[in-house]
Amino acid sequence: MTSHALTRRTVLGGAAALALPSLIGRTHAQETVDLAAAKKEGRVVLYTSAPLGAAQKIATAFQTKYGIQVELFRTGGVQVLRRFMMEQDAKRPGADVLVSSDLSAVHDLMAKDSFVPFKPADFDKVPAAFNEPTGLYVAQRMSIISIYGRTDMVPPKDMPKTWTDLADPRFKGKLVMTNPNFTSLQVAVVAMLSRTHGWAFFERLNKNDVMIVQGNEQALNLAKTGERPIVAGGDSQYASAARLQGHKIDNTFPADGTFAVPSTTSVVKGARHPNAAKLMAEFTLSLEAQSLWPESGVYAARTDVAPPLGSPPIGKIKVSSIDYAYLKAQSAAVKKRFSEIFSS
Repeated sequence: MTSHALTRRTVLGGAAALALPSLIGRTHAQETVDLAAAKKEGRVVLYTSAPLGAAQKIATAFQTKYGIQVELFRTGGVQVLRRFMMEQDAKRPGADVLVSSDLSAVHDLMAKDSFVPFKPADFDKVPAAFNEPTGLYVAQRMSIISIYGRTDMVPPKDMPKTWTDLADPRFKGKLVMTNPNFTSLQVAVVAMLSRTHGWAFFERLNKNDVMIVQGNEQALNLAKTGERPIVAGGDSQYASAARLQGHKIDNTFPADGTFAVPSTTSVVKGARHPNAAKLMAEFTLSLEAQSLWPESGVYAARTDVAPPLGSPPIGKIKVSSIDYAYLKAQSAAVKKRFSEIFSS
């Protein structure tokens, strides 16, 4: 296989930053990547839960530019973290670069000294709230949660406009929702909604015959086929990508506030390809790479990149805050209670 061949290990299935006290006040200047050393390593392993097509596009662009082979491991966010943590516990890191949408887990990994501080060029093009000051992570893209569906089956005027609308009997049998035991994004959504509306809200959803699937890929496919024409709180980038491909699917951002979750990039400590890892981290933040996200319906992290075509800027969407301290403390309980409700 040539150095330009892209390999892929694909598993089917689918913010305010927290400050660690030991890191407060520390700063690092933006660093220079040793390009020659990165090319000599010749390979980089990237773990991510990004939509496969979008992740592949970034990996291909990197490999074409630098001639460095990319091994892409892509699955649901919870599964990515589970694999990464198992490898870390065994002291056999497989990933060179970790992209995660679970900031609580990222901070736990920071406390375990799992990452290398690295501030790539254009670090300051991402809002400071979505970066760790020393470069232990930097936002790569933003996931904006929406209620989306088939516009030819449920006209936009008839779509649920708020979270509580989802429990309306007129949507019975039409809804699909992702599982927080599989996708990291949904952990935050379920935790915040259960705190705001109580678990009785999810009990009403269960009575409304909501179908639960592992991740966003499955939810989108059910909307595409019309089997479940409304996705009850999914990653808007899946709907945007489908719309850009010609599907009659569009987003509704809840009027009572939705959630914006950064997916962050970290260079793994003890990586087998440390220089290629830094080069990949820098490339993912470049204007070249960031501009590829909107083409796939994804919101880029950089403030100087336009939103996906036909989508509003993040500043035009009502966004509710995520309490990451609460999320960290309640994550296991949230997953357990969700499973109990929807297995009944």
